[in-house]
Amino acid sequence: MTSGNGGTGGPGNGGGNGGEPELSDSLKTFGAVLKALRDEARLTQEQFAPLVRYSTAYIAKIEQGKRFPPRELLDRAEQVLGASAARVLAAAAKSLTRKAGLASWFRQWAGIEEEAISLYTYECRAIPGLLQPEPYIRAVFDRRLPPLSEEQIERQVSTRLERQQLLTELPNTDFSFVIEQALLERQMGGPDVQRELLDHLLMAGARRNVEIQVMPLRQYDHAGIDGLMYLAETTQHEWVGYVEGQQSSVLILNPRDVSAMLQRYGKLRSQALGREATASLLEQMRGAL
Repeated sequence: MTSGNGGTGGPGNGGGNGGEPELSDSLKTFGAVLKALRDEARLTQEQFAPLVRYSTAYIAKIEQGKRFPPRELLDRAEQVLGASAARVLAAAAKSLTRKAGLASWFRQWAGIEEEAISLYTYECRAIPGLLQPEPYIRAVFDRRLPPLSEEQIERQVSTRLERQQLLTELPNTDFSFVIEQALLERQMGGPDVQRELLDHLLMAGARRNVEIQVMPLRQYDHAGIDGLMYLAETTQHEWVGYVEGQQSSVLILNPRDVSAMLQRYGKLRSQALGREATASLLEQMRGAL
């Protein structure tokens, strides 16, 4: 279990310095080495990505230094690029530095998200980042303290909207969201933003691979007392947890701790409104505006 300073790029909303973290020199170097080796093998990103069993967009982000390379990449790259290239890549990997804070941990979680076969989210602070329509995103960052510049806000909005493509780019991934009803009653940003939010949630919840459940305001038996949680199942069927707080984030790898989170999340799903009841509630709230 590892912790560090938070930022604004977390799975839900983040907290922190208000700008995208600066790319680490070691990550940019690793990405440049990977690109050079790929070019030497005369493979485009589109050709290389399926050979190492990652998406083209994910490989592009690793080469740009925007994603922490997963450990499996080195082994898979050896099968494609050869032993000599793999040794060069391994040497570059040794220079990678994980700066304290979100700059490293969110990159790692973002990479886990992009390759996950199951993603579970429980939020009690704000609507999960993957489900926020643009007006809601702007409402969140307009109210960030310390205040953000217009350039910072635009960068955050663009980054969050890009991340939301996961819902369509991963049609075989099981997305589950449990959201506190209080987050909907709050009407962050006002009635117009609320209408956009409710319409957006109804549309997202209609997807075959997305389940949205609302936790009622009154719930005497509630398993979310320990706060928000994010869980991901990897392609190796291993589970990883992630949580965020004020100026902090934690990636949870200990199997015992992750098991406890899975138990709590399973109980939360049983306590929340079902898919149809949630859609009905969202429609009622939409009609009342």
